Amino acid sequence: MNDSSWGAPPQAGYWGPSEQGPVQGAGPAGPAYDAHDAQQTRPMPIVPDVPPHGGDQDDDRGAARLSGPPFRDHSPPAASYGNPSQKPQEPMPSAPQPVPAPQKKSAGRDLGAAIGVGVGLGAVIVASLFIVKAVFVGVIAVAVVVGLWELTSRLEERKGIKAPLVPLALGGAAMVVAGYVRGAEGAWVAMALTALAVLVWRMTEPPEGYLRDVTAGVFAAFYVPFLATFVAMMLTADDGPRRVLTFLLLTVVSDTGAYAIGWRFGKHKLAPRISPGKTREGLLGAVSFAMAAGALCMQFLIDDGTWWQGLLLGLAVAASATLGDLGESMIKRDLGIKDMGTLLPGHGGIMDRLDSLLPTAPVVWLLLVIFVGAG
Repeated sequence: MNDSSWGAPPQAGYWGPSEQGPVQGAGPAGPAYDAHDAQQTRPMPIVPDVPPHGGDQDDDRGAARLSGPPFRDHSPPAASYGNPSQKPQEPMPSAPQPVPAPQKKSAGRDLGAAIGVGVGLGAVIVASLFIVKAVFVGVIAVAVVVGLWELTSRLEERKGIKAPLVPLALGGAAMVVAGYVRGAEGAWVAMALTALAVLVWRMTEPPEGYLRDVTAGVFAAFYVPFLATFVAMMLTADDGPRRVLTFLLLTVVSDTGAYAIGWRFGKHKLAPRISPGKTREGLLGAVSFAMAAGALCMQFLIDDGTWWQGLLLGLAVAASATLGDLGESMIKRDLGIKDMGTLLPGHGGIMDRLDSLLPTAPVVWLLLVIFVGAG
């Protein structure tokens, strides 16, 4: 989220009322005089040049104040000393300004740290995903708790909103486990109990701001842990690890395509008021990359999947990931921050990595159930 005239030196041939010497027939400047009064005033005597030490003082007859030239190498025009026959000196031509070198596009983050952290997180996720499913459920729960901590901390710091973290963290972890064990029914029940716990927990504080705080708490419970339960529900299928891997790959590929194409070819802003860095060309890149990856994943990773289903899945992932990214950008703009945290070097916080994943999880879960069943 210039005025070029700020700080500019006076133009040659123009001197304001404080620098211009008295001219015969002219009256004092100011709103108390008009053109008619100026013609009736007596001519002022020509005031000679005043030495520098007396230039800022008025004489006892109300003569106009004189001052020296604004720059040492500029001389005031001769007309300012009451000699109208002399023309003002022409300004010296300024030296040509060097043309600034074109700036190279920057990624805006430490790419080395971002790649290193991304590879490390990917290794942990893949190892837990294909070794023991329960371990991966624990990884989801930890990510949910950290994300809730970041979100509630920023809400309190920037807006003074005190969403109760303890019931949110306990209810969020329970929500993920319930989604894995009992499916969608268990996730909804855990969500309702978490919202109730938020309402009761906040009653221990003064009533001022109660509605604001519990509203933020219920929003946080839905936004972070409830949406994350769909990842746990994907895991319960027979080919659950491959479904989760497809979900992660498509989201990452969509973000990568948007970044690569937008950084190289992006010219038309997608939503400048929300996220100035996103472009329409980047969105096309996200759609193209995600559809290609979706066709490959559905054909080779998902049981009974076909390539055309992957095209539709990739299109839906690109749309949901972009909307999720824009949604968190709205939150961060409202809070006046760039990142939700600093836990992950080169990435920001956990919530800065979950922004595309959270809204995409229910979309992928639903489409996989429609295309190939619950498994």
